[in-house]
Amino acid sequence: MFEHKIIFTGPVGSGKTTLIKAFSGSDPILTEVRASDDVSKIKDQTTVAMDYGSVILDAETKVHLYGTPGQKRFDFMWEILSRGSMGLVILINGSAEKPLEDLHFYLSAFKDLIIEQDLPVVVGINQVDKDNPMPNRSDYKGITEQFRIGIPVLLMDAREEREVRRLVMTLLFS
Repeated sequence: MFEHKIIFTGPVGSGKTTLIKAFSGSDPILTEVRASDDVSKIKDQTTVAMDYGSVILDAETKVHLYGTPGQKRFDFMWEILSRGSMGLVILINGSAEKPLEDLHFYLSAFKDLIIEQDLPVVVGINQVDKDNPMPNRSDYKGITEQFRIGIPVLLMDAREEREVRRLVMTLLFS
């Protein structure tokens, strides 16, 4: 069986924990605690170490899903979790105040994986009105192309298993 490790990263509230809950084939391991800082204005719980789940895609493929904490103060976990990964998914909350800046920040934070290690990357824009995305998909593509040409950008819903599967399959085949 082929086993793949994928890292899911992005800002607080982008949907990483939701995605892993929706897609994991077994009960995920979550390290969520009650938010005690400014995050509490966004949501009650926040990831402090990682989220972990796994899914068997077919008879030969198992994927290990690792979600990073979104808060900058836990960025030491980003490097730890990234070791041995075969791909990176950056999730962005499309309804956030400055989603393009969020995308730029995470592309910069993972620049070593993206540029120097040439790791496959996919961007998922979550929580967006797919009929009228603002900013639109080409705005996000403009940011990704500053780092590497050809990074796929998908509009998606992290709650929907079928859409998460499309995101993961895009990464595996890129």
